[in-house]
Amino acid sequence: MITVSQPGRMGSRILSLGGYQPSLVVTNDDLAARLATDDEWIRSRVGIQERRLAGREEGIVEMAVEAGGKALARSGILPRDVDLVIVATCSGETPLPAHAPRVAHLLGIEAPGAFDLNAACAGFCYGLGAADGLIRAGTATNVLVIGAEKMSQWVDPADRNTAVIFADGAGAAVLTASDAAYGPGIGPTVWGSAGDLADKLTVPTRTDFLRQEGQAIFRWATSAVAPVALEACRRAGVEPAELAVVAPHQANLRIVRSIARSIGAPQALVAEDIVHAGNTSAASIPLALARMLSAHEVPSGSPALLVGFGAGLAYAAQVVLLP
Repeated sequence: MITVSQPGRMGSRILSLGGYQPSLVVTNDDLAARLATDDEWIRSRVGIQERRLAGREEGIVEMAVEAGGKALARSGILPRDVDLVIVATCSGETPLPAHAPRVAHLLGIEAPGAFDLNAACAGFCYGLGAADGLIRAGTATNVLVIGAEKMSQWVDPADRNTAVIFADGAGAAVLTASDAAYGPGIGPTVWGSAGDLADKLTVPTRTDFLRQEGQAIFRWATSAVAPVALEACRRAGVEPAELAVVAPHQANLRIVRSIARSIGAPQALVAEDIVHAGNTSAASIPLALARMLSAHEVPSGSPALLVGFGAGLAYAAQVVLLP
C-alpha cells in the first residue's frame, strides 16, 4: 500500500486509462525514402521501428477527446461529475485559447475547471501530481488528466535527427478521491527541473522547428533521472523489487532501458512502446499504460512507477496503483 504523509483527504486513485493513436503508420523504410537514413541507423540509435502521425484534420483537441472519451467510458464516472480537466501538451497549434476547455465541452463535461499544462515530456506526471494535490485539498473530486501531442507539426521533416523520433497521440486517466476503504493510489510526486540545460531542447521562435542536442539530453537522462525515480519509490513506501511496471517517458529505447536497469526492478514489465509508437512526449506514459492494461499484461492494482522527463529540463515521478 502506498503511504501518505500529507494531512487532509486520504488521496486519489486512478479509475481508468484510455489511449488514442492516429491511423497513419510511418515506418523506417518510409522515412529512408526521403531522408539520408535507413532502418538499421534508426533502430540502433533510438530503437524505433514505426510511429503514428496525425493527419491535417486531427489536432490536439481531437486526439485528446478520443483518449479522454475512452478513459471516461471505462471509469464509471459520468461527464457531469468531472469537475476538472487538465491537458498536458507542449505542441499546441495556437497559444490561445487553451485546449482543455474545448476538450471538456466536446466530451459533454459542463463548466469544469480546465487548464493546459506545459512540462513537455514530463507533462502527464506533472498533471497527475497537480490533480492529486487538488483532490487532497478538496478543490476537486473527479479529474480527467490527458497528455496529448501533435509533435509532427513542430518537427522539420528534412531533419533526420528529429523526424525519425517524434510522433503523435494522446493518453488519458480519470482520477477520483480515495477514501479509507481504498487507500491512496497515487504516491507523492517527486519533481524538479534543470533550467541550466533548458537550451538543449527548444522551439526557439514561433516559426522555428524543434531543435535538440541529443547527446547532451542522453547523458543527462541516463544519469539524473533514475535517482528521481528511486526517491519516488521511497516516498511511496514501495521497494523497486515490488514494482510490477516501470513506465519511463518513451524518449529513446536506450534511455528507457538504462533507466530501468538503474532502478533495479527485475520483476517489473518495462514499457517499451517507443518501438511502435515513437516519442509522443506527454502522451507516451499514459499511452503505454493504457496499452498494457488493454492487453491484460498486468493485473489491476499493480504498482507502477511513472517517470517523465523532457524539455525544460523538467522531470517528475510517482508510484501509482493501476486501475
